[in-house]
Amino acid sequence: MPLRYLANFDINHLKKEICDVIIVGSGVAGLYSAINLDKSKKVFIISKESMDENNSYLAQGGIAAAVGEGDLPEYHFEDTIKAGAGQCDNEAVSILVEQAPGDVENLCNIGTNFDRNPDGTLTTTREGGHRRFRIIHALGDATGRELVDSLLRECRRRDNIAIIENCFAVDIATVKGRYAGLLVQHENEYKFVMSKAIIFASGGIGQVYKNTTNATVITGDGIAMTYRAGAELTDMEFVQFHPTAMYSENVEENKFLISEAVRGEGGILRNIEGKRFMPEYHEMAEVAPRDIVARAIFAEMKKTQSNFVYLDVTHKEPEHIKKRFPNIYGHCLEKGIDITKQFIPVCPVQHYFMGGIKTDLWGRTNIQGVYACGEAANTGVHGANRLASNSLLEGLVFGRRCAEEINATLNQMHAAMPDIVNERHATATVDAEAIKESIKKLMNDHAGIERNEKDMTMALSQINEFIEQLESSSMETAAAMETINISYIAALILKSAIRRKESVGSHYRID
Repeated sequence: MPLRYLANFDINHLKKEICDVIIVGSGVAGLYSAINLDKSKKVFIISKESMDENNSYLAQGGIAAAVGEGDLPEYHFEDTIKAGAGQCDNEAVSILVEQAPGDVENLCNIGTNFDRNPDGTLTTTREGGHRRFRIIHALGDATGRELVDSLLRECRRRDNIAIIENCFAVDIATVKGRYAGLLVQHENEYKFVMSKAIIFASGGIGQVYKNTTNATVITGDGIAMTYRAGAELTDMEFVQFHPTAMYSENVEENKFLISEAVRGEGGILRNIEGKRFMPEYHEMAEVAPRDIVARAIFAEMKKTQSNFVYLDVTHKEPEHIKKRFPNIYGHCLEKGIDITKQFIPVCPVQHYFMGGIKTDLWGRTNIQGVYACGEAANTGVHGANRLASNSLLEGLVFGRRCAEEINATLNQMHAAMPDIVNERHATATVDAEAIKESIKKLMNDHAGIERNEKDMTMALSQINEFIEQLESSSMETAAAMETINISYIAALILKSAIRRKESVGSHYRID
């Protein structure tokens, strides 16, 4: 069993604040749920660092929605189900695709500046797994940034919403299985925030892996925190590897994403010998679902004994590339690559987490008063492999649904002051940073694109040893708490991956 609470604290002696709803996370799911909560409710948004330090802000591609001419939610449904490799919840997917156009309209109404055609209609593109052009985008290839900025502006217009930055969520308190408040580390001290409900929109688990596109703050804290409180977690083995992150010899830096839309608009994958290879692996070639493209690239890298393959857009009109992908063009140019003339070196890296905190169709977990949405949640829409650009969409649709459920039920909820004293007499000291780096390397090497039981069992044994060391040590810093959260998540991913013997979607067993 994991530690129930990480910190030493006595709730009776802590500074306290009170609100109606706490939202943990500053990405699209959290911000959109906040603006959909009733304006009469006092809402706290807890951000681990600054408001632009999240995966939503980094998102390039866009939002999938059947808003284009000739497209229908049924077609979006079919593509999502197919990409999810038979593991999706059909009802959740139906909700996702049918409600998507309405949420896109809501975003337009609050001033989100999506890219548009000369006639004023929304510009759409295509990404992996989609059979139609249905990805709407903003600022070319900076959709996440524009989306977060527009939602943040809306949040700041509302007197009922308070944003608390640089605040680390440590633990949720529970009394008889019901949520009772949140312990945070803020301004160098512990505080206790009471509320009737809490929404975890805390993102995924990217920093569990050494090579990832994720922001450095994404350490699975919300998932680990609810797990320690008794929440049910599901599909932990389903970790998505984005096929095309820009290759860098600097193994320490997070990997820059080359959007799937680059392939959707005609980008060609070539191995280091210059040969195009995707038609040999799938009928949809470069726009096949992500798990298939990632494994194909991995296979080509092994064949050619290379650390990367190439993404080629040199056959496209240079001015179109510069206008459509200004962020990618500029970043590559800084690295010495003019993508209108040179190939981009790319390789698969950890990108997204399909598993997480199990919720129902309204974001409710098995802990009364605790909700989850976005990447932290497992609503069932992604199955074993997320369809491109369904991530921002899921955060929107199910973030709003969390808010609607809370609006309907909050008056029946009661906030009670728990009487909890947690005393851990742990005195051992450990090098938490070194343990974190060891875990990240183990996960990269043994829980990646290809997996086998022998290696995963060995990795799990080592991670369990790290957990024992961490649990017997004093954990007063956020960095130490992040490390034990990472260790719990890593162990859960490995246990689930070992249990699932068959290959499906992003979980590929070579044994």
